[in-house]
Amino acid sequence: QVQLVESGGGLVQPGGSLRLSCVASGFTFSNAAMSWYRQAPGKERELVAGITSAGSSTNYADSVKGRFTVSRDNAKNTVYLQMNSPKPEDTAVYYCKTRLGFMDYWGKGTLVTVSS
Repeated sequence: QVQLVESGGGLVQPGGSLRLSCVASGFTFSNAAMSWYRQAPGKERELVAGITSAGSSTNYADSVKGRFTVSRDNAKNTVYLQMNSPKPEDTAVYYCKTRLGFMDYWGKGTLVTVSS
């Protein structure tokens, strides 16, 4: 079955850096676009970044442009989110997601806390 497992979350200081990973299984990863979402306490889940199946195109929320970078390694079935210069408002649970046909599949998320 489809599985998405995020890791790499934790406590990071403002201005630091953190890399999140999402390992996928149960489908042909190299054929699937992938996305990172986040949900802060009391807020709706929002799109952070997306990447096409070959990694040739990416898109970002305005709030993270220039600070976060999404990438993927199709040989490792893994998508990454490099978070540079995080801000306290980036504190959230981060999820990876893919859509296969008409179904959305989500991981269980990893918590990122940005605080000094």
